[in-house]
Amino acid sequence: MPTQKITVTTEVPLSPEEAWRVYTDPSEITRWNFANDDWHCPTATTNLQVGGVHKARMEAKDGSFGFDFEGTYAEVDAPRALTILLGDGRQSRTTFQPSAAGTVVTTTFDAESENAAEMQQQGWQAILSNYQKRAEAVSAR
Repeated sequence: MPTQKITVTTEVPLSPEEAWRVYTDPSEITRWNFANDDWHCPTATTNLQVGGVHKARMEAKDGSFGFDFEGTYAEVDAPRALTILLGDGRQSRTTFQPSAAGTVVTTTFDAESENAAEMQQQGWQAILSNYQKRAEAVSAR
């Protein structure tokens, strides 16, 4: 059975180069990489080359749960596309397309089998919405 693909998208008021930087810089990732305000991303590391490792620690602020989101870069085409192979074999690909208002950022990922597709879509969209908020703050500087 083919893996279900899920897509989330947002538009940010930044050039593709700056949108890429906010998406890939570890000091920026820790500011937006969580689905809601009860969570945070205390650490992140990136090695932006094919075969390099991406790792982001995601934790509940109350300390009740946490996990490492980790993968290996399979594509690094700055500032156009980034593909990560996740530890469980799934793939996530993010593209950065110029638009009249800045950049459209789209992530398409392989769904996992433990949670409903709708729940996964909502969680990844919430994270991307936090990325959008961070991008807007960077743009306002």
